Amino acid sequence: MPTQPATTAPLANNHISVDCVVMGWDGERLNVLLVSRHSEGEEYRDMKLPGSLIYQDEDLDQAASRVLRELTGVENAGLMQYKAYGSKDRTRDPRDVKWLERAQQAHVERIVTIAYIALVKIDRSTTGCLEGHNALWMPLDGVGTLAFDHNLILSEAIMQMRSMAVADPALLFELLPRKFTLAQMRTLFEIVFGRKVDVRNFHKKVASMSYVVPLDEYQQGVAHRAARFYRFDRKAYNRQRR
Repeated sequence: MPTQPATTAPLANNHISVDCVVMGWDGERLNVLLVSRHSEGEEYRDMKLPGSLIYQDEDLDQAASRVLRELTGVENAGLMQYKAYGSKDRTRDPRDVKWLERAQQAHVERIVTIAYIALVKIDRSTTGCLEGHNALWMPLDGVGTLAFDHNLILSEAIMQMRSMAVADPALLFELLPRKFTLAQMRTLFEIVFGRKVDVRNFHKKVASMSYVVPLDEYQQGVAHRAARFYRFDRKAYNRQRR
């Protein structure tokens, strides 16, 4: 005989959404891609991560790519799932529920969201595409209170990024310009890992990295001593990581 359920509590009427945490390096600061929350008839002045409900005929990865493209114009960001958020309190704020129901034209009770993360280089392709969208790159240290539980999602995405960078440091080199200085590299590593790095020890460590290749090129037109440029050698990196 079938086992009787231990409780007679009603089943949750869930909606499924995707939220995208896209972080990018602009050469000086680490930024996150945000969109403004708006609705006809009532103004919402806060920001949120790019996210929305999924369609019935698409899978999660398709939904994440679609939502990011529709809300920001960014494509081919290399989104990767990293966590699900399903607290019953996610839709506790009536203001959030009101906005969701207006935006989605549907009754909303409970939302389970699948969070995605991507690291990109901020350049003309990832800034020009934002035109015509209510989206912008916001420095991480300038992020205020976001809608819903998006501050939590963002903070845990930062921890996920650090774990990813420890497992595969090449991810950080993908954020740097094609030619970079050691100061740029050190600044990025300090911001990602949230701690200062001793300059002398950092230079010693870089010297042991066969995949950080010095170039016969130096900064031009700077007031201080011109720094040397380096490049990342993916093939050498793969050989050293074996």
